[in-house]
Amino acid sequence: MLPVMSGIHIVQDGRPGAPALLLLQNAAAPIALWDPVIESLAGTNHVIRVDLLGPAGYDVPAQARLAAGALDQLDVERVTVVGHSSGGMVAASLAEQRSGLVTALALIGTGPSPSAKTPDPPLARLLTAPLAGRLLWRLKTEATIRKAARTAFTRPVDIPEAFVSHMQGMAYQAFTATMRGYWDYLSERSIPDRLAGLGLPVLVIFGAEDQRWHSASATDYRAVPGARIEMLPGVGHTPMIEDPMTTVGLLLEFAAAQGEKA
Repeated sequence: MLPVMSGIHIVQDGRPGAPALLLLQNAAAPIALWDPVIESLAGTNHVIRVDLLGPAGYDVPAQARLAAGALDQLDVERVTVVGHSSGGMVAASLAEQRSGLVTALALIGTGPSPSAKTPDPPLARLLTAPLAGRLLWRLKTEATIRKAARTAFTRPVDIPEAFVSHMQGMAYQAFTATMRGYWDYLSERSIPDRLAGLGLPVLVIFGAEDQRWHSASATDYRAVPGARIEMLPGVGHTPMIEDPMTTVGLLLEFAAAQGEKA
């Protein structure tokens, strides 16, 4: 089901009365990014996916406020939040803003600080140049989108059609402003530093072969008391697609542990 609340696209799976699990993808990806793990997660959880791009504005705290508003409209009082890549930054901001709502955080491929970022390829760097970037954006094709998306995967996987459609429909201003918002949030204060004082259970999942963030940077999350760090061998930036069985197993175990504490 795909209702619209305050201009937000929300998808719900599983039983509404089950423990709530909010999934937040990065802005360059559609909510369909989570499809490989939804059926398994929804067996024991009320799984909520929110597409925040557009109506929320482009800074991370604004996107987190919109996610919180969606949960409030769904009468969710406690939730485990799972964020992928820059979606993990929104998850962290949501935890900062609503400590009574967020009971635990799982971060998948979320770089802890600016120094963890791998260098962008030349074409990606050109996208941030106003004139060249706008021209490249207008000239993008399905083939160029698929080529650019390859760095999100290390294992050989098919690029989801929904990913291509999502990028084709995204405006250049939305893309650049959102990326800038994420970078500003990360540059202001590292994710481990933000989470260290919140007292929340934290699970960090990182692909050992991540091409977007240095995988060794996952150890920075040791600064968060009690954080659990899981490194997936042979996996890149998108574990839910490259290794859905391992990813869903970790998430189910983590979510179940929070239910036992409730």
